Amino acid sequence: MTLLSEFHSLRDLSQALSDKRISAVELATDTLQAVHAYPDSHVFLHVDDALTLEQARTADATRAAGQAGPLTGIPIAHKDLFVTQGWRTTASSKMLEHYVSPFDATVVGQLRAAGTVSLGKLSCDEFAMGSGNENSAFGAVHNPWNPEHVPGGSSGGSAAAVAAGLVVGATGTDTGGSVRQPAALCGVSGIKPTYGTVSRYGMIAYASSLDQAGVLARNACDLVPLLDVMSGFDERDSTSLESCDGVANAPGRVQSDYAAAQVRFEAAAAQPLKGLRIGVPREFFNEGLSATVGDAIEAALKVFESLGATRVEISLPRTRLAIPAYYVIAPAEASSNLSRYDGVRYGHRAAHYGDLIDMTSRSRTEGFGDEVRRRILVGTYVLSHGYYDAYYLQAQRVRRMIVDDFQHAFANDCDVIMGPVTPDVARRIGDNRQDPIADWLADIYTLGVSLAGLPGMSIPCGFGGGTTPLPIGLQLVGRYFSEGHLLALADRYQQVTDWHQRIPGHA
Repeated sequence: MTLLSEFHSLRDLSQALSDKRISAVELATDTLQAVHAYPDSHVFLHVDDALTLEQARTADATRAAGQAGPLTGIPIAHKDLFVTQGWRTTASSKMLEHYVSPFDATVVGQLRAAGTVSLGKLSCDEFAMGSGNENSAFGAVHNPWNPEHVPGGSSGGSAAAVAAGLVVGATGTDTGGSVRQPAALCGVSGIKPTYGTVSRYGMIAYASSLDQAGVLARNACDLVPLLDVMSGFDERDSTSLESCDGVANAPGRVQSDYAAAQVRFEAAAAQPLKGLRIGVPREFFNEGLSATVGDAIEAALKVFESLGATRVEISLPRTRLAIPAYYVIAPAEASSNLSRYDGVRYGHRAAHYGDLIDMTSRSRTEGFGDEVRRRILVGTYVLSHGYYDAYYLQAQRVRRMIVDDFQHAFANDCDVIMGPVTPDVARRIGDNRQDPIADWLADIYTLGVSLAGLPGMSIPCGFGGGTTPLPIGLQLVGRYFSEGHLLALADRYQQVTDWHQRIPGHA
């Protein structure tokens, strides 16, 4: 049992640090021992005890000086897609196997400035391309609930680390569901904020118009201070939003919106969610959804109804089109972003080659895995002469229609949308090795949210999967900039359920 396991929330742990019942150094030392002893060696890709303990000593000094915040001394870890000083940043690829960045990503810097203590870098699918964390060049990550199953992807290392109790929170990225899906499959809480509210500076690009930093923790309440620190305008990121429709994108917004929603809920007493309209898309409950997941989602919706909310059936008619649209747009952007890895400036360079063209070809073939090469080829094809109009522009038109579907639902029918995150529980490792398209199809409930740039999150809502139960997640989708409200709704649900308190081996 680790020191972290003695505390039920980030707030409790922060209070213990403030009361000097535990020091940041003691906590970091104990947590590092747990990381080194954890049976799945692929969760963390790079750990440096000296760097972690240095940050812990700084946190203790900050507390001693009376300058601590709620995150000072809190142990976290970063998805290996955020560049970091000191720790390697590989994107789980041989292409960047030995790369160490001279600077921190904005998200990393913001969390460090808030006093968090980083334990290192967490595994992911290579360049965030995958849904099971099997595409890492350094080995597949195993689901803490059952090591024969995937943890989800691409932020599988982040979700597994939180579920296993190795960290309080972990950063992730979500391009088409890569925070929400692993959160659901590992039984933790995770949120993808509105596109542009968290800086992408220093986050290795996959698909620039879709990539968004997010965060995972055991419960929704713990997500609030982490996301609050991560959010805010960054002039170094051209996609960062300073404000939109009068809503300022500034530090403190998530926390204040969350607090305001909590006050409204408390005032409503017996039926705190009275007046809330929950949109349930009929397209999410078709033949592709497993009965186990469907039953768990239905039970979760009934809990919200018992709290006063009203269920409204809505339609997102272009849900199925999200898959082909995403798998045209994302690979197209990936083919452009990954063209920088040519063996000349940085990254892997082949040891043996003829001319410059041969060097680039060999370096990319050796450095990129199968899924990355597959998506680069698809992206290059749809951007090529004669196919750009037929595929890429058409996909962008469909994307606009998907946005309109969500906007229509929020404008006319509902305040929040809820439904499943995945069609089924976590599959076994290797099940889709010969059929990568099966993984693409499993993203059907998350892709539309990413294409629309809306905030979405996953919270635990049940278990299924036979003799060894596996977690199921409920997806919440909100209007633009409604992260605080979503987190408050999730917290309200978690106040009356205990799914988020279950831990592997003690379900």
